[in-house]
Amino acid sequence: MHTDLVAALDIGGTKIAGALVDGGGGLLLRAQRPTPARQDGETVMRAVEEVLGELTASPLWGGVGAVGIGSAGPVDATAGTVSPVNVPGWRDYPLVARVRAAADDLPVVLIGDGVAIAAAEHWQGAARGHDNALCMVVSTGVGGGLVIGGRVHPGPTGNAGHIGHISVDLDGDPCPCGARGC
Repeated sequence: MHTDLVAALDIGGTKIAGALVDGGGGLLLRAQRPTPARQDGETVMRAVEEVLGELTASPLWGGVGAVGIGSAGPVDATAGTVSPVNVPGWRDYPLVARVRAAADDLPVVLIGDGVAIAAAEHWQGAARGHDNALCMVVSTGVGGGLVIGGRVHPGPTGNAGHIGHISVDLDGDPCPCGARGC
């Protein structure tokens, strides 16, 4: 059986998107759900499982050899956990193990969303042909990913290039992370 497809998951504070992607970067199937970011961790995971369910139900699923996850951070790729500041119910959440169980025990790779964007832009986008790049995600926090010497550098935990989530107004609006004015 050919396993030349990848199941890709993009997990953020507003949406959970999934796709089946071929070796050239072509999107063959997409699925998406809103992220129930203010709910408990199991409710958020159910949304991930719904997206995966759409992907696994496809006749193309038999060609999937791995699952790649780009998640809002911080992530711990070594431990397989996520603690996105904009999803309070997920603190040290064992996302890799849960996705592996929902995806027929396929190999699962986890990186921060900024690192995922840097990899994609270096492969197919604005950073293509460049040896060095910093790609940024500006959302609830400011994520980033690095390409140095023509290679994506995820760092030891999958967060290299992550710029941060900081309070800029100590009297500002409450943030999902628990601080104010982020």
